[in-house]
Amino acid sequence: MNIEDIREYALSLSHVTEDMPFGPDALALRIGGKIFCLLELSGHWQFYNLKVDPDFSLDLQDRYSSIRPGFHMNKRHWISIDFNSSIPLDIERNIIHHAYNQTAKGLTKKMRGELGFE
Repeated sequence: MNIEDIREYALSLSHVTEDMPFGPDALALRIGGKIFCLLELSGHWQFYNLKVDPDFSLDLQDRYSSIRPGFHMNKRHWISIDFNSSIPLDIERNIIHHAYNQTAKGLTKKMRGELGFE
């Protein structure tokens, strides 16, 4: 997947918003105000970051060479995935959806209710 594919898929998920809190070259995708995906738009990075469950992170890193601990992020909770990797499209979408759900789990009960997660 490339930047636009990732953005388009993530924005198709319920209540996802986007903003650029770190400047014009960093796009953050959020659920309930919390970032679950971070994309660098200038082309300097050839990967994107996703928030995932720590055990799932280790499993993914064992299975795919294009997935590693998150660059400039908490290495336990974030992974970096290369753009246009050999990861099958459905698997990559599942990982993005996992990041979305993982982040939604961390929202307050009130916020989860407002967004329809409860």
